[in-house]
Amino acid sequence: MPETRMAFRWPDGADAVCWSPSTIIRDHFKADEALPLDAFVAQAETALHAASERVRERYGSPCGIAARELKTLRTVAAEKPAGDVLILSIT
Repeated sequence: MPETRMAFRWPDGADAVCWSPSTIIRDHFKADEALPLDAFVAQAETALHAASERVRERYGSPCGIAARELKTLRTVAAEKPAGDVLILSIT
């Protein structure tokens, strides 16, 4: 499966990258899009779950790395101030 990386900027200005095992993340995010922090986390949950399900359908088990990415996003987001998350690129 073609892995995908989404670069984004947290509300505090810190840049980060989220890895996805599938290009399906492009169905959920667009470059130059700004989302409120809570909406970003909710959308990331939906996107990474969908990506993990694609892996499960193809290989028989869900993607553990996608689950770990989501856990990291939730943990870091809980420490960030309210504001928008800017999607920088999706490659």
